[in-house]
Amino acid sequence: MPRFRAILDGLPAYKPGRAVVSADGRSYKLSSNESPYDPLPSVVDAVAAAASEINRYPDPAAAALTAALAERYDVPAEHVALGAGSVSVAQQLFEAVGEPGAEVVFAWRSFEAYPLLAELSGATAVPVPLAGEDHDLAAMAAAITPATRMVFVCNPNNPTGTAIRARDLSAFLDEVPDNVLIVLDEAYREYVRDADVPDGLLYYRERPNVAVLRTFSKAYGLAGLRVGYLIGHAPVAAAVRKTMTPFAVNHLAQVAAIASLAAEDELAERVEAVVKERSRVREGLVAQGWTVPQTEANFVWLRMDDAQGTAFAEACAEVGVAVRHYLSDGVRVSIGSPEANDVFLGAAEAFRKTLGES
Repeated sequence: MPRFRAILDGLPAYKPGRAVVSADGRSYKLSSNESPYDPLPSVVDAVAAAASEINRYPDPAAAALTAALAERYDVPAEHVALGAGSVSVAQQLFEAVGEPGAEVVFAWRSFEAYPLLAELSGATAVPVPLAGEDHDLAAMAAAITPATRMVFVCNPNNPTGTAIRARDLSAFLDEVPDNVLIVLDEAYREYVRDADVPDGLLYYRERPNVAVLRTFSKAYGLAGLRVGYLIGHAPVAAAVRKTMTPFAVNHLAQVAAIASLAAEDELAERVEAVVKERSRVREGLVAQGWTVPQTEANFVWLRMDDAQGTAFAEACAEVGVAVRHYLSDGVRVSIGSPEANDVFLGAAEAFRKTLGES
């Protein structure tokens, strides 16, 4: 019988957002924070043109994409590191710092891959409970010990959508020792509209121990191609590149990402449409009587216990809407097309009425 690492026996598998179909054939996937739009025609054309080269290995250094990102953010190319989606870059970070005795601090609940990646890397996960729906930065600072190698700050936070403002984040960063790597996970940065929520790159430029993690999966609509990246100082980026699986970012993904950067004006229109829908959905839920925290991402969060969350997810599924249920914590609902959002709001209103009747 083959022998495997003992940690695998108790390691839960990552659960992706599911899709559902109603009895009348409707299906709206609001469980994975994907873009509701088809790829841009210019991106599709670029991918189609590059398809004739898929018999060749991709550029392992992704030099053209690295250069495009360096130009886009006005950073040195050696400060850019890539991976197959930001979750893979996160895994590369964990592999770079993780070993027995090393600790990694993060808020909880936050991105659910953090504890899994910590355990797989051999590091000790140090989850710090949220204060309501927000990062408890004071508690996170207090959780840092001499064994702490890395701190993840998901801003805006997934799944609550809440964001940390500049004054609070600056004060927190001041408390973190210089030998602890701080990763600002900004997968949803493009959806931020609160002017007080800072761009993490401002901190990266000032602090050698700060790195910023971003993705092409959300606002750029390339979830199916898997492209994420880190911007950090040379030692950080170099460590991430060392732990990257060779050829992890495939040729078509590299081409699509470059084309997407060239089409940012067009993409911005789509992002703005999602932001407007986000406001409409949140305001609609609040009008129904739900408590919905202010969100700076492309989803809304409803705090519920396990029983209520299960019932709510089932009620949404009956009308073809898939949402993401987080056990005893709550339900996250992505912002989709106006039609999908209308169906969801109808399901939420109907469910709210059943609460009043019970």
